[in-house]
Amino acid sequence: MSSALVIGSTVCDVMVYLDRLPSREGDAHIDHQQWSVGGCAFNVVNILHFLSQDYEFISPVGSGIYGDFVKSHLKELGITSSISLAGPNGCCYCFVESDGERTFLSDHGVEYSFQAEWLKEIATERFDYIYLCGLEVEEPTGLALVESVSQCQGQVIFAPGPRGLLIPTDRLEAIYDLHPILHVNEAEALAFSGCDDTRKAAEKLHQRTGQLVIVTLGEKGAIAYDGTWYQAAGQPAQVVDTVGAGDSHVGGFLAARLRGLEIEEALSFANKVSSQIVATKGVHLTQEQYQALRAELAQN
Repeated sequence: MSSALVIGSTVCDVMVYLDRLPSREGDAHIDHQQWSVGGCAFNVVNILHFLSQDYEFISPVGSGIYGDFVKSHLKELGITSSISLAGPNGCCYCFVESDGERTFLSDHGVEYSFQAEWLKEIATERFDYIYLCGLEVEEPTGLALVESVSQCQGQVIFAPGPRGLLIPTDRLEAIYDLHPILHVNEAEALAFSGCDDTRKAAEKLHQRTGQLVIVTLGEKGAIAYDGTWYQAAGQPAQVVDTVGAGDSHVGGFLAARLRGLEIEEALSFANKVSSQIVATKGVHLTQEQYQALRAELAQN
C-alpha cells in the first residue's frame, strides 16, 4: 500500500484575529481568539488522515496545558502519536489580520525535538514519501533527524519554510544530498536560489537536488520543475486566513500522488485543497468538504 512517513511537530495554535497588528508601542483590540491544533507536520497529516491515505506519524507530544490540549484533540480527530515526553509542549501565537495574512510568534517545546530511536522500529519499512519540515531541522536535534531519515527508504519531500535560511549550512547540504523534492513558496525559492526570477530559481534548485521542485504562487497556483515544467492554475477563494496553506498544499499533493495522480494533476488537486484551507479559520475543513475531496481522488 502507498504510504507516507510524516515527521514533525504538533502544537497548540493560539489564533488571534484582529484588524491590523499595531506598530511598536502601539495598542490594539482583537476581534476574537481561539485555540486550534496545528504545526507543520500535523497540518500535512491532517489532510492525509481525512483523505483516507495511509501514513505513519512521528510527532512527540509534551506536557502542560498545551500538551494536554494537543493530546485530547488528536484523540478526538482519530490521529495518534505514541511519543509522549515529560517536558512542556509549546504553542504558536498566530496573529491573523483582516486580509488573512498571518504573523507567527512561536514558543518551541519538546514537540520540536527528535530522538533517533523513534525511527529504529520502522527503519526497514518502505515509504513512498518522507516529509520533513525546516523548523525541526533547525533545532539542536536537527542533524540527528537528517541522519536518521537518510537511513529510511522513501522519497524525501522537504519544506524548509520561511526560516529555512537559518538552518545550519551543513544540515541543509545533508538534506540536499538526499535528493529531496523541495516544496517552497515564491519568496523562499528566490531566497534559497539567490535568483531574481521564479523559474530560474526552480531550475537552479533542481540542479542541486536532482529532484522535483514545487513552487507555490498563492492565488496564481503552482509550478514545478524536474527537467520538465508543470503548471496548475490557482483556485478562486475568499481568503479568511492563510495559516497552514503551504502545509495543506503539501498534504494535498502527497495524497494525490499516493493515489497515482500525475504531477500536474497532483498540483491542481493540492491547489484546490489549499484554496479551501485559506477560506476557513484554521486548518480544519468540514466533513462535507473532505468527503468531496475524497470522492475526487477516488474518481482518479
